[in-house]
Amino acid sequence: MFKFRHFLYMKRFYKLNHLPLFLFLCFLLIACSGEKKVSPGGDSENQSDISIDRDLKKIKEDGVLTILTLYNSTSYFLYRGKTMGFEYEMVERLAKSLDLELRIKVADKFEDLFTMLNSGKGDMIAFGLSITQKRKNKVAFTNYHYLTHQVLVQRMPKNWRRLPGYKIKRHLVSDPIELIGDTVHIRKNTSYYERIQNLEQEIGGKIYIQPVDGNKTTDDIINMVVDGEIDYTVADYNLASVNKTYHPILDIGTEISFSQRIAWAVRKNSPELLNAVNQWIETSKKKDFYYVLYNKYFKNKRRYRRQIVSKFYSKNEGRISPYDQLIRDNSKALKWDWRLVSSLIYQESRFDRHNKSWAGAGGLMQIMPATAKELGLKNISDPGDNIRAGTIYLHKMFKRFDKVRDSTQRIKFAMASYNCGYGHVRDAQRLAEAFGKDPLRWDGNVEEYILKLAKREYFTNPNVRYGFVRGAEPYNYVRDIFRRYEHYRKLIPFEAEENAAKDKNVATR
Repeated sequence: MFKFRHFLYMKRFYKLNHLPLFLFLCFLLIACSGEKKVSPGGDSENQSDISIDRDLKKIKEDGVLTILTLYNSTSYFLYRGKTMGFEYEMVERLAKSLDLELRIKVADKFEDLFTMLNSGKGDMIAFGLSITQKRKNKVAFTNYHYLTHQVLVQRMPKNWRRLPGYKIKRHLVSDPIELIGDTVHIRKNTSYYERIQNLEQEIGGKIYIQPVDGNKTTDDIINMVVDGEIDYTVADYNLASVNKTYHPILDIGTEISFSQRIAWAVRKNSPELLNAVNQWIETSKKKDFYYVLYNKYFKNKRRYRRQIVSKFYSKNEGRISPYDQLIRDNSKALKWDWRLVSSLIYQESRFDRHNKSWAGAGGLMQIMPATAKELGLKNISDPGDNIRAGTIYLHKMFKRFDKVRDSTQRIKFAMASYNCGYGHVRDAQRLAEAFGKDPLRWDGNVEEYILKLAKREYFTNPNVRYGFVRGAEPYNYVRDIFRRYEHYRKLIPFEAEENAAKDKNVATR
C-alpha cells in the first residue's frame, strides 16, 4: 500500500517535462523492492550463495568425490589405526558404487560445512543434518537416513544411585516449560539452537541461550555437562544415547522436539548428484549392511564404551598404536613422516606383532625370513627389532630410486618395491618408458604398468626381466597406505606433545 501511494504522489508531483527523472525514480523504487531478504542471522533466505557449477558429470570427469564432514564419535574418527564412522563407512560404499575415489575434508566448525559446500570445497556434506526449512534455502537434502528427536541433556545429582526415583526426578527438568529462566549451552547455527528459539515462543517464556565455541562438537558439549561446567545442552537422541552409555550420570529423557529427518546435503545446482545419491540410499536401505552400520555406531553400547576409553581413540591422546614412539624413532633416520610409516605398518599387520603371512613373512612390518637374515633380525616378533629392520629395508629401497626427484613419488616407488620386489617395479618402469609414459613418476604412469604385468602380453614383453606379478597388489598397496595416511594427518598431530611443524612435503619432513 505504501509503494502504491508513493507512486501516485510522485505521478501528481512530476509534470511531463520531468518524465525522465520520474522514470529513473520509479526504477530505483522497483529495484529496492526486489532486494533479497536477509534473515537476522545474516543468512540469505532467497538464495544459497553458490559460487561453483559442479554436478555429477564433472565429478566423474575428475574421478574424485569430495565429502565434507565433522570429526566426532559417530561420523568420522580413528580407532586403533582404523578410520571409522557411520558417515565414513557409508560414503566409502557410495563412492565405490559411483566408481569414484573418495576424498574427505573435515570442517573446523559446523557452520563452515554449508559455506564449504557452496563454494566448491566439497561435493556433499555427509554428516547427520536435521532437515529444516532454513537449511533448505541453502542446500538440497538427500533422502533421509533415519529419524531421531532432540532431547535435553542434563546431569543427575552426584549421589543419584542411592536416591529414590522421586528425588532424582525433583532434581531434573522433566518438562521443557521448566527451562524458563534457565540457560542452555548450544552452538549457533545448529538445529538445536533454532529449536530452543522456537521453544521459547511455544512456552511463552525466556530461555537464555549461551552460544558455545563452534569448534566444539556435540560430544564435547555433552562432556561439559558431565564435568559440571554447564547444566544443559541439546542433542539428537541417538548421539545423546551413545554418550550416556559411558556417562550414566547423564539424563536424556526429556524430549524437546518431534521426530526429525536426518540426511546429507548437496548443492542446489547438483540435481544429477542428488538423484544418484538418492537412488543409492534407497537401494542400500533394502540391504543388511545399512542397518548393521547404524546399529554398530548408534546402538552397540559395548563397542562405544571400549572406544571412548581407549588410548588409541584419536580424540583422547592422539595415538595410533602402542608402537607410536618406536615408529617415531625409526622414522627419523628414514626421514619420513611417522604417520606414513604407521599407515604402512597397519597395511602389513594391523599392528599385530604376531601376525604371520602364508609366505612366512612375520611381525609388524611382515619381513620375509631371507630379508630378516640379511638385516640381522633374529626375533621377528620383537616390535623394536622388527620396525628397525623394516625401516632400514625401506630406506634401502628408497635410495635405489635416486633418479626420482619428487620425494613423494620416490616414496611410492620404495613402497611398491617393499610390497612386490624391486625387480618387478623396475620392469614396470621399463615398460612405462617403452610405451611413452614417464618412468620416474608412479602416479598415473608406472603404477599403470605394474597392473599390466599380470597379463601375458606384457610380462612376456622383451623389456620385462622378472616376469609375472599380481600387479593389483602393489597398485592397491600404495594407494591404500596414502589414503589412510591422509586420514592420519587429519586426525593425529605430527608431534606428540608439542605443536607440529608444517610438513614441507606431503610425506617427508
